[in-house]
Amino acid sequence: MTVDMRPGSSPTGVLLMAYGSPSGQDDLEAYYTDIRGGRPPSPELLGELAGRYRAIGGRSPLLRITQAQADALQARLAAQAPGRYRVYIGMKHARPFIAQAVATMAAEGIAQAVAIALAPHYSKVSIGAYIQAAEAARTGPAAGPTFRYVERWGDHPLFVEAVADRLTMALAQAPEAERSGVPVIFTAHSLPERILSWGDPYPDELRRTSELVADRCGVRRWMFAYQSAGRTPDPWLGPDVLTTLRQLHAEGERTVVVCSVGFITDHLEVLYDLDIEARGLADRLGMRLFRAGSLNDHPLLIDALADVVQTAGRQPIVGAVS
Repeated sequence: MTVDMRPGSSPTGVLLMAYGSPSGQDDLEAYYTDIRGGRPPSPELLGELAGRYRAIGGRSPLLRITQAQADALQARLAAQAPGRYRVYIGMKHARPFIAQAVATMAAEGIAQAVAIALAPHYSKVSIGAYIQAAEAARTGPAAGPTFRYVERWGDHPLFVEAVADRLTMALAQAPEAERSGVPVIFTAHSLPERILSWGDPYPDELRRTSELVADRCGVRRWMFAYQSAGRTPDPWLGPDVLTTLRQLHAEGERTVVVCSVGFITDHLEVLYDLDIEARGLADRLGMRLFRAGSLNDHPLLIDALADVVQTAGRQPIVGAVS
């Protein structure tokens, strides 16, 4: 099935999907309950999360940055293919929800669309869940557009170049005499270990991106660690970034660079888990920790997304991922 690009035809929609964040402390319990599949958090868990948000200023900049990414992508697509694309944003756990975005697309006459999660690496429990949310919305009362889903884009050359640009700037902060040998820890959100039992590609895709970025920057020593594991009884993927920091300290390292390849936008997992928690541990250990900045609306990221969207728009619709 192809998209009608003749003058006067409906534009192709672009649905950018992100995790979502609470609008403020008053919205925190509803947000956390949604993440937990409708199960309210205990007072202890809610208090812990509230404290983390207070530590980063009370709220996450995720929605604002996602809107900036969408605006930049709209401008880039309009310059490259005038009138062909219209960009929307939808969040998995907060307003504007994915279902709300799909309903808006339907109301505005969007019949065909490309959906892409703003997370570059595929897992059934992450990207698969975004796709399921969009599918449920489009087949519901709103009768939304037919989607082409982008499942992964972590090895896109422009994405790799964007991350390498941020990493290069972080490495430049290290003392010149140490710079060539500074270890780099690449990170991404941990997921439950059970994904390994079904051959989920998530770990391999993360390491592939890390290899590409390290090679692009000439990094001689790097390792991969997970972060932000959930508070559930089942085991999560490791090693954790805090464990890796302690190991590097025990090996005599006193300077380290952390580069998240799994998060492209400043959010709680970056601003608290890395900038406060990981850096706090490094400080206590007497280590210098430099973090590669998040991509946010980096021009190369926007170029990568524009290319991914236009490539996906030319592909046949093959159905949703289960």
